[in-house]
Amino acid sequence: MMETMSIPSEPVDVPARVRMLARGAALVPVWRNDYGGLTFRSDAGEFIKYGPLNAESSLADEAVRLGWAARYTTVPTVRETGTDGRHEWLVTAALPGLSAVDPHWRAQPEVAVRAVGEGLRALHDALPVDDCPFDWSVASRLARAAERGIVVDATLHEPPTIDRLVVCHADACCPNTLLGEDGRWLGHVDLGVLGVADRWADISVAAMSTGWNYGPGWEDALLDAYGIDADEERMAYYRSLWNAT
Repeated sequence: MMETMSIPSEPVDVPARVRMLARGAALVPVWRNDYGGLTFRSDAGEFIKYGPLNAESSLADEAVRLGWAARYTTVPTVRETGTDGRHEWLVTAALPGLSAVDPHWRAQPEVAVRAVGEGLRALHDALPVDDCPFDWSVASRLARAAERGIVVDATLHEPPTIDRLVVCHADACCPNTLLGEDGRWLGHVDLGVLGVADRWADISVAAMSTGWNYGPGWEDALLDAYGIDADEERMAYYRSLWNAT
């Protein structure tokens, strides 16, 4: 989840498994992460994720979370998931709309940032904490980091008090909000580590990601769209935790 992701700018070799999953449909590579994972869009109205198994999250985990979240909000419908022991894959039905970082919306940051903030607030309000079986607390994140051999500074073992528990997206960066033609949010993608945590774990990263995607000066607009004032202590802590883990 903390990986670097980008739109492929060079030709991409389509793995044989992906071609098989596409069943003859034309494929366009749309995303790459630094684990070697790839995402393709097919002209059959599907997205196909494919990549090596990794220790932080799995596409099987994402499929389970998508199935749970779909009862309460708009997320992709899972069509197929699997693994061969070395690689894994996930096929979902495409949602309408475009990512908030599609060139169309990058050119309109005031629209995109508002949609991301409003969409994140709607997600937090829609997903029921009491019904959620998934955990994204500080303790769980630190434990996963330790399992992967990551040494986290001792100061991050003392988080701020919880403001409000919500079901967090857990990768609330701008690319994972989809916008409709009207410029409003319509759904979310990439929920592989979704779980219960303080809402600032999501808000701080979403605000930080506006700088990566639209340039400086958009954090306040995202907070305004979410409907909250800045909390410098929590934002600093959760950004440090994100970067450390």
